[in-house]
Amino acid sequence: MAIVDVTVIPIGTADPSVSEYVADIQHILKRYEEEEKIKYQLTPMNTIIEGELSVLFEVIQAIHEAPFNKGIKRVATNIRIDDRRDRTSSMERKLESVKKQMEKK
Repeated sequence: MAIVDVTVIPIGTADPSVSEYVADIQHILKRYEEEEKIKYQLTPMNTIIEGELSVLFEVIQAIHEAPFNKGIKRVATNIRIDDRRDRTSSMERKLESVKKQMEKK
């Protein structure tokens, strides 16, 4: 499993708020999660998505297109991929690892 940190930035919106676009993206992610293809977590600044890398690229394309579907003419999408192949990784496991390190001090 890979984990991606993705931020979709619609450029040229009529309003400085982008929550409408974020909500549209969350609906797309929810459909993928209901199909058991991904897990995701919204944060105040981005969205974290976990799944098979090929599926994640499909999801990224779908959410990148969402603002265009609402009439936006320019979209910037930032992607960071954590693809660990020496052992199984997950969002929860990464957090647990950090918590264990914090308990040592």
